[in-house]
Amino acid sequence: MSHATHQIFVAGIHTGVGKTIASAILTEALQADYWKPVQAGVEPETDTQTVKRLVTNTQSRFFEEAYLLKTACSPHRASEIDKNPIKLSKIQMPNTTNNLIIEGAGGLLSPLNRKKTIVSLIAALQVPVILVSRHYLGSINHTLMSAMILKIYNIKVIGIVWSGNEDYATESIILKHTGYAVVGRIKEHATFDSQLIAYYAVKFASFFAR
Repeated sequence: MSHATHQIFVAGIHTGVGKTIASAILTEALQADYWKPVQAGVEPETDTQTVKRLVTNTQSRFFEEAYLLKTACSPHRASEIDKNPIKLSKIQMPNTTNNLIIEGAGGLLSPLNRKKTIVSLIAALQVPVILVSRHYLGSINHTLMSAMILKIYNIKVIGIVWSGNEDYATESIILKHTGYAVVGRIKEHATFDSQLIAYYAVKFASFFAR
């Protein structure tokens, strides 16, 4: 494995595309620390609790959310319900010298407040992105728009993770338009446990060892 320290923001093309599982795999692969700056929804468990349950290495630390909001909806609305407005100035990078995986919330333009979005947070943190894409009708458009947004904000993209079974026609056109490297693929599974995360972590780690 490369000895370089990685700080990576895991972003999705949409909500529910597999960011948390991808984050767990990357956390295990890099024996990284994990941080979810904004969590909207706490049932049945938070994303931090999910990743902590799935990761087995002893190196990883799990940092508290900057904003832990109760309602599972857009962060800006969840913060309004909780009467806890989100301010980017209050979202400070955790103090660690270890690798760090940062998980986003929803897609890149999911609003944090009336002016700022997830991509605003990525730009403020000044970290590169791994983009998680899942195949569904409209996902090519969502993936290419996400790539365009990241380019507009001048955010470095390490590569893309495919979440779900292979679709050559979809993947080839996305890669042709973006030029992204493929970090790895997470196939369809009914459930994910720590053994499955460890299996994928070995595959993902090889990408960073190049």
